[in-house]
Amino acid sequence: MATNNRGYILLVEDDPMIQEHNRWLLEHKGHTLKQAYTLSEARSIIETEGMPRAIVLDIMLPDGDGIDFLNELRQTSNVPVLILSANDTQEDIVKGLKIGGDHYLTKPYNEMIFTHHVEALLRRSQILPEVMALGPIQLFPASGNAFLNGENIGLSQKEFALLQQFVQYPNRLLLAKNLYQKVWNQEMFAEDTSLKRMISRLRIKLTGSGYTIISKYGIGYLLEKE
Repeated sequence: MATNNRGYILLVEDDPMIQEHNRWLLEHKGHTLKQAYTLSEARSIIETEGMPRAIVLDIMLPDGDGIDFLNELRQTSNVPVLILSANDTQEDIVKGLKIGGDHYLTKPYNEMIFTHHVEALLRRSQILPEVMALGPIQLFPASGNAFLNGENIGLSQKEFALLQQFVQYPNRLLLAKNLYQKVWNQEMFAEDTSLKRMISRLRIKLTGSGYTIISKYGIGYLLEKE
């Protein structure tokens, strides 16, 4: 994949009228855009240009479901996403946000509200650091990619969010309940072993980094030098 280019917004929409109208609205605000009418085109653009600053994503596309594409994105990237959809039930909206959408706007929508949603996504992308580094570990928050000694270690979105906490606060004991809250966005139940299993996977993926995750039984975890 090409080096991450944070300078463009990707519009994924199969309706030519909506696509062109959204393009006009955002170009009028001075934004650089790339347009995809299918999921295949969207994947090709990202592969060539790198991850965008933000994505405006339709749900019903000729070659697949936008929700499936979003789920695919969230395996490797935290790129901000605005979902546009004619599906306006509470269940549809909750599903889109739960799978990883940052905002959900139902069609038809107000032009001003649309542009404000996009601007909110861009503000979020601007506050992300370009890179976070600790020794040979490098994290790129905009794309959700993590590298060890220059090699992508293939983290899921939740694994990335967890490692980001450790890299941000090395040698500091982080409470398990707080880590769980930040990664899963909900309170941790006593019987839930998801965090423990994810810590085990991260330990393996950090092999050769010179760092390891130490468990403090019943309290939390810390990342420190081996």
